[in-house]
Amino acid sequence: MIGIRAEYKNEWERRTPLAPDHVHELIDRHNLDVVVQPSKKRIFPEKDFLAAGARIEESLAGCRIVFGVKEIPVEHLRPDVTYIFFSHVIKGQAANMPLLQRLMDLGCTLLDYERITDENGRRLIFFGRHAGYAGMIDTLWALGQRLEHEGIHTPFREIRHSLHYHTLDEAARHIRDVGEKIRHTGLPDELDPVVFAFTGSGNVTDGAREIFSRLPFARVKPADLPALADDPYRPRNILYKVAFPRPDRFTHRHGKLFNPNEFREFPERYANALEPLLPHFTVLVHGAYWDPAQPKTLTLQDLKQLWSGADDPRLRVIGDITCDIGGGIEATVMPASPGDPVYTVDPDSGAATPGFTGRGPVVLAVDNLPCELPVESSQHFGDSLVRYVPLLAACDWKLPLRDLGLPPELRRAVVVHRGALTPDFKHLADPVARYGQA
Repeated sequence: MIGIRAEYKNEWERRTPLAPDHVHELIDRHNLDVVVQPSKKRIFPEKDFLAAGARIEESLAGCRIVFGVKEIPVEHLRPDVTYIFFSHVIKGQAANMPLLQRLMDLGCTLLDYERITDENGRRLIFFGRHAGYAGMIDTLWALGQRLEHEGIHTPFREIRHSLHYHTLDEAARHIRDVGEKIRHTGLPDELDPVVFAFTGSGNVTDGAREIFSRLPFARVKPADLPALADDPYRPRNILYKVAFPRPDRFTHRHGKLFNPNEFREFPERYANALEPLLPHFTVLVHGAYWDPAQPKTLTLQDLKQLWSGADDPRLRVIGDITCDIGGGIEATVMPASPGDPVYTVDPDSGAATPGFTGRGPVVLAVDNLPCELPVESSQHFGDSLVRYVPLLAACDWKLPLRDLGLPPELRRAVVVHRGALTPDFKHLADPVARYGQA
């Protein structure tokens, strides 16, 4: 018997790891018994799960394996159960060491969706693309609102916050309509050229680019940005897109070509390549993974320098879809919520003020952006997950890890087995120990 838990993370968390049609498939084709915890927030009503053949029960006590989305409160964990959810423990995040410790104390098994990957490390089950969809919609909305605050009227002001669209398709159609207005009426001279810079090349950035593609744009190489504003022949009724995959985001300190193996082993040999180009950006859309050993994409010192001139710079909005606090984008100083997703960062003090007003860039930083598109994100996630559920349900979790018979992609995701850290996650022993000593 498998369980689907209710989500308690916050008021915006309406997603589910498996939608009613996935539950129907598991019951009808695989003869599984599925129990769903009741939830008034979940985007799919309980009647749809009942129609699929599931039972609605408050207790998941009879379930050997429990599926969720976000972290489970420690008081809801039960002994010897196998859990699968986004645990946010695999980097040793201090805030979630109590969760990891409790799972170990109870003899539980934990699988983390983030580590269900192929042999090349590509994630197989993810919400990332929908984070990119919602993040790009909200970034465009934030740009329109900021420009309105400045008294600059553009078609961007018509774009709504993701939460205010019924479906992703509705949002995409509306943004395409806004794009047609830009194509026919152009943009104000004081704003032109409007440059969107994109970092990253994964699912998050792919989603953001897919939304952006509804607008009229031309691609520009990073090296051509400085001359763009002075080009008298450039079209003025389109946007300009510049992409910064990793080789273009970092430059070797000794003038050598980018080497991915060297960068992985010796990131200190590289510097941020975006800093001299920041004055040309209108919007920075950040979707790149960042490691603490790597140079930052944008520092608070960069912002201070950018705002040190007599005139305000072009940069209006930073859409940090990764929402890595103090990470690759230092201006991401705190997470915002889907209901209030932006703040303005003072370039001198680094202080954040909710909303679009004030000196400095508007920062979009929401750590659960897929919540804003709960139907589509849940459906997409479950489409990838459902094929693994029968394997997980049939597994005898009392056996040693090597004898579980899991395919490699699932075995890679086992963080804790029967209360012990698995070999790939032994590095978490120190963070857990530090929590125990605190």
